[in-house]
Amino acid sequence: MDIWLVVIIVILSVFLLVFVIERIITAHKKQVSTGREDLVGKSAVVRKELNPEGTVFVEGEIWLARIDSGIAEPGDYVVIQKSDGLKLYVSKNNIEGGN
Repeated sequence: MDIWLVVIIVILSVFLLVFVIERIITAHKKQVSTGREDLVGKSAVVRKELNPEGTVFVEGEIWLARIDSGIAEPGDYVVIQKSDGLKLYVSKNNIEGGN
């Protein structure tokens, strides 16, 4: 067997292995942001009056929500402060149209 063929195959295999390992490490470093944790800081539209509890519409879903103070009417925008189980805790958004 030709020694140069073996050397070329080994070098190509090492480069391929390094490339694959680098891609795996990069994929593991990326922060996954899904679910309710991703909702904090986003705006939602009030569906059912928040006095102090009601429902809001955010990212295509209706959630139970509780406003920290005051009342929010249907159509108002609120900002999600935190989530606990299936309930969102929101505050009034002074900017029309949300984020």
